[in-house]
Amino acid sequence: MKANYQYLEHTADVLFEAEAPSLGELFEQCGLAVEEAQVELKGFGTDKQKKIKGKNSKLEYLLFDFLDDLLFFKDSEQMIFSKFDCKIEEKEGKFVLECVAYGEKIDPEKHEQKVDAKAITMHMFEVKKVEGGWKAKVLVDI
Repeated sequence: MKANYQYLEHTADVLFEAEAPSLGELFEQCGLAVEEAQVELKGFGTDKQKKIKGKNSKLEYLLFDFLDDLLFFKDSEQMIFSKFDCKIEEKEGKFVLECVAYGEKIDPEKHEQKVDAKAITMHMFEVKKVEGGWKAKVLVDI
């Protein structure tokens, strides 16, 4: 299975599916899909780094929190990330995320903006193990 994401038809919001051979790569693809929905990532810089950590007993909630953190950084610091290095481990019954996100501040003169994502929603949200890896479906409220 090759890591990727694709946007699906939805009447009002942004809906995407992502798949990858590992959980870390799945989180990376979901992060890219959320960011790409908001700005054109082609040519986006990777000068600044942010460490994003999380822990949850439910994998779905860990992914939800990670994507929600991306929206927080966009709203609070005008940061968009175009590259992610995510590692997920299971420790003591919990899933633990350690991620380094690479990006830069949004510059309207330089970056083509698309939609303003307001929130990650739990509607239609899923993370599941599939043959050859993992799959997620996410609906982003715009």
